Amino acid sequence: MYAARVRASLRGWGGVGAMAALCALALAFVLLLPCTQAPPAGHDGGRAGQQTATGSQARAEDCKDSEAQNRTLSPSDADGPTIDAIKSRTGAKRKLIVGVDQNSYRWGYRNPNTEGTELEGFDIDLVHRIAQDILGDPDAVQFKAIPTSQRISAIQDGRVDMVVRTMTITCERLSQVAFSAPYFKTGQQVLAPKSSSITGYNDTLAHKRLCTAAGSTAYTKLDADRKGGGLPASADISTTVPNQLDCLVRLQLGEVDAVVTDGALAASQAAQDPTVELKGEPFTAEYYGVAMKKDASDLVRRVNRVLVDYRANGWQASYDRWLSATLGKDPGPSKPPAPQYLRTS
Repeated sequence: MYAARVRASLRGWGGVGAMAALCALALAFVLLLPCTQAPPAGHDGGRAGQQTATGSQARAEDCKDSEAQNRTLSPSDADGPTIDAIKSRTGAKRKLIVGVDQNSYRWGYRNPNTEGTELEGFDIDLVHRIAQDILGDPDAVQFKAIPTSQRISAIQDGRVDMVVRTMTITCERLSQVAFSAPYFKTGQQVLAPKSSSITGYNDTLAHKRLCTAAGSTAYTKLDADRKGGGLPASADISTTVPNQLDCLVRLQLGEVDAVVTDGALAASQAAQDPTVELKGEPFTAEYYGVAMKKDASDLVRRVNRVLVDYRANGWQASYDRWLSATLGKDPGPSKPPAPQYLRTS
């Protein structure tokens, strides 16, 4: 029911006004999100931190993006300094602080038909499960809306305990933050108007204006392929935006010819505007993970423990609720691979 109402309100190119209103409402709630003075702990500093960083850099040098999703720690229920610090928060501050998106339909978005326009979506379900495990309360969460380009800095600066925001695990990112085991599989795809001559990630992108989110794997791929000849040199990739939804708005306004993003996100954007569609097949294989501080080993292990249970009981229900309408009833292509825990420290 709600999905139908959203699609109706955003139908066609005339949906820009409705979407702009929703974005304005979302921005207002970003400003109203409560702040906390106590940053997530778990940073040891000193010699131990230097040794961890040095070891991580050495591992990153041997990393291949096709195997990056395996570079995580084995699951554990044990508490440690990071989790102890989270649990030691008192009163209204006793919450898990999580960076999320609030503009990605069906992943992390504000439902205007709920009291307080609550955050909902596939990523949000996972956040509630992690909070339940660590703090015994699925609602013990302080959500912080984080732009795509600020996901890593938000973790490094201690603004959040973790980021759960359709974040692809890559070797470059592993040199900056730690990741859980993967919880979703996707791939880059092209989104364009149905009437467009673009047919996919191929020569039909020549002389086209492409939009990506700043700091995204989509931009990294386009930049590398254009330099290496895998993308027509005439393709214009200069348009980048803080949040992926902004690309859809640019497309609707005619400022760009196509959007390149994760297929899972592109499918949700197509659900918001029936005049656009996915063009061609995914041209990469990518895996979403929960991102945390590099030295928060106890938290990484704990999240991986949660994911073991979640994959068996919870993942499918969340997929059915949020994603089956856009990605299809068969979750097979989106299911994460069996986890491998190749990081040892």
